[in-house]
Amino acid sequence: MSSEGSTKAILAALGANIGIAITKFFAAAVSGSASMFAEGIHSVADSGNQVLLIIGGKRAKRQATSTHPFGYGRSRYIYAFMVSIVLFSVGGLFSILEGWEKLNHPHELEQAWLPLTVLGVAIGLESFSLYTALKAAKEERGTASLYQFIRHAKSPELPVVLLEDMAALLGLVLAFGGVGLTVLTGDPIWDAIGTLAIGVLLVLVAVILGAETSSLLVGEGATASDTEKIESALGSTRGVNSIIHMKTLYLGPEELMVAAKIAVDVDITGKDIAAIIDDAEARIRAEVPTARVIYLEPDILLASKN
Repeated sequence: MSSEGSTKAILAALGANIGIAITKFFAAAVSGSASMFAEGIHSVADSGNQVLLIIGGKRAKRQATSTHPFGYGRSRYIYAFMVSIVLFSVGGLFSILEGWEKLNHPHELEQAWLPLTVLGVAIGLESFSLYTALKAAKEERGTASLYQFIRHAKSPELPVVLLEDMAALLGLVLAFGGVGLTVLTGDPIWDAIGTLAIGVLLVLVAVILGAETSSLLVGEGATASDTEKIESALGSTRGVNSIIHMKTLYLGPEELMVAAKIAVDVDITGKDIAAIIDDAEARIRAEVPTARVIYLEPDILLASKN
């Protein structure tokens, strides 16, 4: 997904979540449903997350400076990690506390039809949102499974949206079940249990999201496929005898750094070395367009040299 496409998707989801949050809070106030209130908090957390993703995308576009010579591409990873913190603290923990409170102090539901109607409509909307995100992911992930895509994607926005949509839909189902069972049995404890389940769900999603984005923050290299393409590009460059060693690192979702030491002939001239490096860089960028920062060090690989 392009940055522009991601921004549009996030803005659309932000507007929808704000509207849904207001509706959920209204239904919770009228009915007294803890599950409905927890879902309102969930929508607020999702809205905050989308704001963070937008801010991260904007900050990542800043030009490189002397203090940040490789730019600000990793801002997108930082703000995606902050999303997991918001989802954990605001969404998950608050819902668990609300559920625990209602479990100890049950409250009879009033106008139960209202939260059930709101939840039913929200389930339909979230299903469409998840379908849209899955469709976008299918176009981007190629033959990789959905798990592999979420686990290895270098752009954090779409995996975050996918996890949020999945959690939102499952949370709505849990809330609908809690309110529905309360209506059927007349026991408000089911509403409290639904609220607790929503809180636990959000905490689990936050932990998964935090683990994935922390890996990007620490620094990930090129995928196996891209590494193979880079090695092939170097190997096919005339004058490169072999690759002594190579390392890659994502400076941002769309900016890969490649650093390699290459073996060249012992009697080669400086002019020839410059031509070899220029040719190698062009070949690498043709195969892997995200390889925007390339450092190649020529060396003489002698038989006695390690």
